[in-house]
Order: sequence, then structure tokens, then C-alpha cells
Amino acid sequence: MASSLTRYGNVAIALHWLIALGVIANIALGLYFADLPRSDPDKFLLVQTHKSIGLTVLVLSLLRVGWRLMHPVPTLPPSMPLLLRIAARTTHFLLYVLIVAIPFTGWALVSSSPLGLPTLYFGQFSWPQLPWLVDLPRATKKLVSHEFGTIHVLLAWSAIVLVPIHILAALYHQFVRRDDVLARMLPGIGGTRAA
Repeated sequence: MASSLTRYGNVAIALHWLIALGVIANIALGLYFADLPRSDPDKFLLVQTHKSIGLTVLVLSLLRVGWRLMHPVPTLPPSMPLLLRIAARTTHFLLYVLIVAIPFTGWALVSSSPLGLPTLYFGQFSWPQLPWLVDLPRATKKLVSHEFGTIHVLLAWSAIVLVPIHILAALYHQFVRRDDVLARMLPGIGGTRAA
């Protein structure tokens, strides 16, 4: 279950791929419904699904960060140049920040919205709002909600840039450098050359 020197453990792998699917789904949903008019009959369901996936990503990301802090990650291949190592570590750090910050700012956006619409978590129950935002006066909510909306969108666009870079870097490692960096994050495939 835990990571080794050459491979991520099953928990880290499962969290990575679940979060990746959630992030990619939410980017696609967000881009799709962003330009839909409020009158569109599907918009409410799409937004609720987007919020539910985002909150799931937030919970899984907090688990992933906690797991990462308690378990070492496989070492980078010794043949990696220093600049590539720095780029890899920086990108991973930024992705960790984004997978927590994007859904959190979305939750804050919804909690501070003057509309006061609930988040129906996959239609099962109403997800609680952040109490320090939901009780703000309506005029304040309007300003705060706008700020959280702007931050949420900027962070989402950062993910739209970083996620493809992350994917391309993994493919570069697998097919150009052939150092098994991608293989150690794939379920059921061990990193052999990294050993």
C-alpha cells in the first residue's frame, strides 16, 4: 500500500487517478457550461455535478496530501538533469496546490453567493456551506463571491495549462527518456529501470 523507492503504493496510485479523472471531468464541465445561458434547462444539473465532483476532488486531495506527507515518494532517476528535477518538483508542488485550492475556492464561491443555492451532492444531500461566508451580509457576499469566482477561474486556467504539461512530461519520460517514471504510477506495472 505504501510507496517504495521505485514505485508508488496502491493508495497513492488510486488517489492520483481518481483525482486526475475528477479534475479533467470538471475542467470539461466548467468549460462547457460557462457559456450556457441561465435559461438552459441542463445548466443547473451540470453546475451541481461540477460542484459535487469538485468537492470529491477536495476530499480526495486532502487525503492525498496527508498520505504524501506520511509516505515517501519514489526517488527520481539518477540520470535526470538538475533542471528537469527542479521542473518536476515545481510542477508537482503546483499541482498539489491546485487540486486543493481550486475546489476550495469553488466551495467558497458557492458559500458566499448571494443566490444562496444549496450544493446537492450528487443529488443525495445538501453539502454544508462555509459558515463564515454564508452568514455575511448580502452586499458583502456579492463582492466576496465575485473575488472567489475570479480566483477560482484563474486557478482553473492554471490547471488547464499545468495538467497537459504534466501528461506530456510523463509521456516524455516513458517514451523518450525510457526511465519508467510513468510506469511507477500505473496500476499493476512496476518501475524496473528506476531500481
